[in-house]
Amino acid sequence: MSKPIVAIVGRPNVGKSTLFNALAGERISIVQDTPGVTRDRIYADAEWLNHSFTLIDTGGIEPDSKDIILSQMREQAEIAMATADVILFLTDVRQGMVDADAKVADLLRRSKKPVLLLVNKVDNFQKFEADVYEFYNLGIGDPIPISASGKLGLGDMLERVVALFPDSAANAEEDARPKVAVIGKPNVGKSSIINKLVGENRVIVSDIAGTTRDAIDTEIVHNGKEYIFIDTAGLRRKSKIKEEIERYSIIRAVTAVERADAVILVIDAGEGVTEQDAKIAGIAHERGKGVIIAVNKWDAIEKDDKTIYKHTDRIREILSFMSYAEIMFISARTGQRMTQLFDRIDMVIENNSMRIATGVLNEIVTEAVAMHEPPSDKGKRLKIYYVTQVAVKPPTFVIFVNDKKLMHFSYTRYLENRIRETFGFRGTSLKFIIRERKGES
Repeated sequence: MSKPIVAIVGRPNVGKSTLFNALAGERISIVQDTPGVTRDRIYADAEWLNHSFTLIDTGGIEPDSKDIILSQMREQAEIAMATADVILFLTDVRQGMVDADAKVADLLRRSKKPVLLLVNKVDNFQKFEADVYEFYNLGIGDPIPISASGKLGLGDMLERVVALFPDSAANAEEDARPKVAVIGKPNVGKSSIINKLVGENRVIVSDIAGTTRDAIDTEIVHNGKEYIFIDTAGLRRKSKIKEEIERYSIIRAVTAVERADAVILVIDAGEGVTEQDAKIAGIAHERGKGVIIAVNKWDAIEKDDKTIYKHTDRIREILSFMSYAEIMFISARTGQRMTQLFDRIDMVIENNSMRIATGVLNEIVTEAVAMHEPPSDKGKRLKIYYVTQVAVKPPTFVIFVNDKKLMHFSYTRYLENRIRETFGFRGTSLKFIIRERKGES
């Protein structure tokens, strides 16, 4: 199941990044007293009791003038409304309620999304009680006093947050069709790919209820099988600032990937793979999804007998952390290899959900250990007792050993390669958890 999305919206300097870091449990964003400094990670996985969710800091306001602040706050609110299951609207008790707060509150109220109104920097409730009550005038519910920097009131707030999450059991029954997120930088041809697939398959395309202008779900039928494609390409130009465009595209990619069973990362053949592609690819990798790298506009570049190998090598170099990903060279314009996408999608989804019997798994690992002796340190050698698969999506294995410190990354990678050689697992990452078993020699 995809995790619920919680988005933080608010004016400059009200403490969005501080709250983000407090909830994420580590200092992820850069926090300074200067408005508009959030430049680092804008999403993180967070947990409260038994609830996991993805937290998004919409951030990104450059306060050049009051008009620009308000317009960018509106854009923040639109991003939150488009992507979030719960919106945290952050205000500042010390600055008080301002006109921009009221206008954004009106926008959020009309969105019909669950919104919690947070009044930050309340280090002493008795002192600021009257000031907190002022925020009732926003008409968006009870103001919740918190101090992000002092971590006061966060527990009560999180109780309210998780109570608003959608019922995952009900959602799970809703739609069992494979969901495919199409992600990538702006203008690489994400929409063109979906349009071509729709045209080739001649089905009626409808926007599924609950989606937005910016992340549209499209139903496509291929050989009698239904797929849902999540298009993140509706990226209107939010501002002239390149960082803003990158920020919004990453936020949309996070939310699309959360919902997906497989991910198609689209790269422009003419431009080649870039660092921003690596950032977006990392979102799918971190969440353990099946991944297909689609190099689009393949028809538009000059080629010789080495072109495909040069592109493949460059992709493997820049995206070295996902060497498992499938690579395809396609053209949405001409239709080159487009229908083959479905075979790859089916394959990576199947591999992402593959289970290996413990007995068979341990035969392979025993053979691998016999061929390549485990590392040792100061006379003590690593012993691998047994391996078992504990989860899918992605396939997750626990390796029981005598001493975790002896299990070098390189040896884990060696075992992973042997498992892949035997079982395939093309297109999906594998996760390994190393556990010690005490009391065995």
